[in-house]
Amino acid sequence: MGRRLFSAVVFLLLGWSSMQAHASATLLLEEPYSVDGTFAGTGHVAVYLNRVCADTPFQLRRCEPGEQGVVLSRYHGIAGYDWFAIPLVPYLYAVDLPEQVPLYADPKLVSFLRDQYRRKHFEKFIADGVDGGVPEGPWVQLVGSSYDRTSYAFEIETSEKKDDELIRNLNARKNVGMYKLLSSNCADFVKGIINFYYPGALHRGIIGDFGVTTPKQIAKCLMRFSKHHPELESAHFVIPQVPGTVKRSKPVRGVVESAFKAKKYMAPLLVWHPAVVACFAAAYFTGSSGFDPGKHALVFDPRRDPEAPLNAQQRREYQDRLERLARSISEDTGVGETKWPRLEASAEPQLDAAGRPLLLLHMGENPVELGLSRDNIVRGRESQEFAQRLLLARLREELLRKSSAKVAASDVHADLELLEELHRGRDNMSSRVSSVVGTE
Repeated sequence: MGRRLFSAVVFLLLGWSSMQAHASATLLLEEPYSVDGTFAGTGHVAVYLNRVCADTPFQLRRCEPGEQGVVLSRYHGIAGYDWFAIPLVPYLYAVDLPEQVPLYADPKLVSFLRDQYRRKHFEKFIADGVDGGVPEGPWVQLVGSSYDRTSYAFEIETSEKKDDELIRNLNARKNVGMYKLLSSNCADFVKGIINFYYPGALHRGIIGDFGVTTPKQIAKCLMRFSKHHPELESAHFVIPQVPGTVKRSKPVRGVVESAFKAKKYMAPLLVWHPAVVACFAAAYFTGSSGFDPGKHALVFDPRRDPEAPLNAQQRREYQDRLERLARSISEDTGVGETKWPRLEASAEPQLDAAGRPLLLLHMGENPVELGLSRDNIVRGRESQEFAQRLLLARLREELLRKSSAKVAASDVHADLELLEELHRGRDNMSSRVSSVVGTE
């Protein structure tokens, strides 16, 4: 499935082989969350161009060697603009570099990272909130997508010549808000970009979506187009939601699919208007309902090549290994599983000197710094026991049955190795931690 192309793109992201990577466009199909997840379920869609960069979120140019490319997307109600160009790693994780991505995130950390990025890059068009705080509004959609939702990526080879033409066209066009839910939404914008490279490749779903362009429909179209054009390099992968206490996203659906699967809509209709339900059923089964965006998808991580997801046997083996380790940690540490959430809730998110996130845990007169990235989680001896709790929570989420299709074996293995390293490196800190935290 185009493994050579995707590997080259990953190397480009890390700045290793920018000269070898093919030009490509990647449709990012993003699962719904919050209000959209509850009522509509159609999610969001954007497009990543690996050879197009930007001096500002509104002015495009060709990438220089080592640059990462940008994600283009249409939004509604953000500073009066129609579309924004955001580098890939910030778009996904609200940090500048892959080594700054946290292993685990809660809503407070997500808000902090987004605001830090806003202050550094967006302050000219997104001003501070009341008393210099975090402003409210939809601007938060610009960065940190992978904290809110899982995404599915569909990549196809393009050309640098068409990239140049697209840059000229978008730079020449006035960038003012033109979002309309039914006729000019985020999916219409991405459809226009992909169809610029391959005219007619993407189209609306007349039956399954009542003529509205939806993210799932155009992802299905691009997957079908790639299969019909094997001469074009292509790839398909999943970008998992970052583990943590942020509410998990929900499966992405089309218009009819959302209505047909919603009992609150269909149950009353089935009683009073069964013919209408029959029409919905017909539209559902002839639309994009059978398209599974995660089927056969490799797992993306910005620090490695794409890999296949866990299989059932691997999941069972890792679960057994984790539970044995968890029992040992519970016996040897002074921070019980019931105490850790309380410590986490009162912690303050910060950045270290390298821009990597950490939590400042308040424990009496001596706060403890807990690193949150893979490169700073092993800090001082005081934080080792807390780091173990964080990694336990991450691993348990990764090894849930519903999560295993979105995590690679090497990632779980690396997390377990790190947890074991922390556990081996502990010293006799239990009495100090217990005396500060107290007993339940």
